[in-house]
Amino acid sequence: MASWGMSTTGTLHRPPRRPGLILGLLALSQVGVAWLWWRYGWALGLPVMAATHLLVVWATLYPRATVFCPALSRLPTAERVVWLTIDDGPSADTPAMLDLLDRHGAKATFFLVGERALVQPEVVQAIRDRGHGIGNHSATHPDTRFWRLGPGALEDEIGRNQSILTAITGDTPRWYRSVVGMTNPFVGLSLKRHGLTRVAWSARGFDGVDCQPQQVLARITRDIAPGAIVLLHEGATHGHNVAILAQLLAWLDAQGYRTVVPESDPVPAATIAAA
Repeated sequence: MASWGMSTTGTLHRPPRRPGLILGLLALSQVGVAWLWWRYGWALGLPVMAATHLLVVWATLYPRATVFCPALSRLPTAERVVWLTIDDGPSADTPAMLDLLDRHGAKATFFLVGERALVQPEVVQAIRDRGHGIGNHSATHPDTRFWRLGPGALEDEIGRNQSILTAITGDTPRWYRSVVGMTNPFVGLSLKRHGLTRVAWSARGFDGVDCQPQQVLARITRDIAPGAIVLLHEGATHGHNVAILAQLLAWLDAQGYRTVVPESDPVPAATIAAA
């Protein structure tokens, strides 16, 4: 099934509406902490400051946190459908993954890295031509420092990748996946600017690190339920990503699940320009 949506009256595509308000509230909270410290001393000021800072750390590092930015973690349905999402491409694994998906009549959304897409534009176009979705996964995938990037650096990562993927495919991505799932207070500014909705996940197998396919499959399948969003990777150095996808697709077929790509991921670039 190539596309799927909630209904004629609802949508899964919900970019942040007021990211500036979130930043303002965050700044105001620290003003409040400073006032408490001045008024009541460290006995109250210190624990309140620690609590607010821990909240920021948690909201930044926990992939499904929505304090700073909305996130779609599962599809609102009771149907036996899942959304397969594949991060970090394009890579040498992409052609084999596309063939596997074709053999199973399955669809997925590939969250692509801009500079990798520039090296293999024909692979990016093949993803699009074969009916799969394409999402934004940053321009360079700065996994060790993405959490601490400021608004300018985030705009370069997110906005530049929008331009790269739009130039290659002619479509403007609607979906965004944070690098390593991290989402700091400034991410929402770029997502609103580019009309992007953040996609998290509800099932993962940690296949981006050293692993064995059976272990990954067991971790993923224990969290599969109607509407699950499945996080997969490609191009990992362990070399098992294609085998993991093959085993997962066989398992989904056996369990009667089908795959969906919500709301035909891209919007034609001309539509965005005219809006």
